[in-house]
Amino acid sequence: MKKLFAIITTLAVVSVSSCSDPKDVGPATPYENGYKTKNVVLLVVDGPRISETWEDSTKQHIPNRVRLLKDGVFISNFMNNGTTNTNPGHSALCSGVYEDIANDGTELPGYPSVMQQWLKYTGADKTKAWIVASKDKLEVLNNCKLADWNGKYQPSADCGTDGNGSDYRSDVITMNQVKNVMKRYSPNILVINLKDVDDRGHNKDSIGYINAIKATDKSITELWDYIQALGEYKDKTTLIVSNDHGRHTAGTRRNAYTSHGDACKGCRHIEFFALGPDFKKNTIINTNNYEQIDVASTIAELLQFPLQYAKGKVIKDAFN
Repeated sequence: MKKLFAIITTLAVVSVSSCSDPKDVGPATPYENGYKTKNVVLLVVDGPRISETWEDSTKQHIPNRVRLLKDGVFISNFMNNGTTNTNPGHSALCSGVYEDIANDGTELPGYPSVMQQWLKYTGADKTKAWIVASKDKLEVLNNCKLADWNGKYQPSADCGTDGNGSDYRSDVITMNQVKNVMKRYSPNILVINLKDVDDRGHNKDSIGYINAIKATDKSITELWDYIQALGEYKDKTTLIVSNDHGRHTAGTRRNAYTSHGDACKGCRHIEFFALGPDFKKNTIINTNNYEQIDVASTIAELLQFPLQYAKGKVIKDAFN
């Protein structure tokens, strides 16, 4: 535990005022010869509460992230300012637009994701953009309602089902699929959903909920190590870790961790943790200037393509 505190105390802390216009969606200034990032992996950890991860003073459940932070950047008060449920949260991360879409997978997002827009812009094969998820209902992320985009430029998808009749599968299966996809297809954009934390919370399994947070933390290190072991990814890939939503704050609620979906701080306060060749290292950013819809614009900035519909801004303070 002392090692964790030692690492934390050596971090650079960046405080940024929130005076910038939230409509400022202009790109960050790129390096003279462009960004080093050629691939972006967005890992969405479904539904942990920030008080059990980064805001726990001991950081006891996320030791791997604490160690990785020497090479990464964390935003301390990153927020979901939209609907705090799974499908709306994932849609906001991928499209840069808050929408209150159905949470059961029966409704497509209204606007194209970064994956669709990147595929159109580059003309790349659909195997170069993927959504790999533990929940089958997230397959809707590979399409949208908008007429000019519906059924077009769709990324590849591998979502849910465990082969035994369930629409969900364990995160272990999903992570194995992620590695298979990366090794076989080398996608430039990869969105991953890990559901076990959310699942254990809804099942009122307090021990399982904490163990799932720990297991996800280990998976993040394994994924980063895997990225560095592949020639197509090493030193040219940015990994962004975030959440679709948090969970209710404890307060007066009994078993608050079991659910989510309203505007309480616990549901809105989510994670932004990232590592990559164009991002700061050993840095914690303290600002209330960034939110969930900013992730899509940041991915587009790193890969240098335009987003037509996104309402977010580039997370400029994370860049070198």
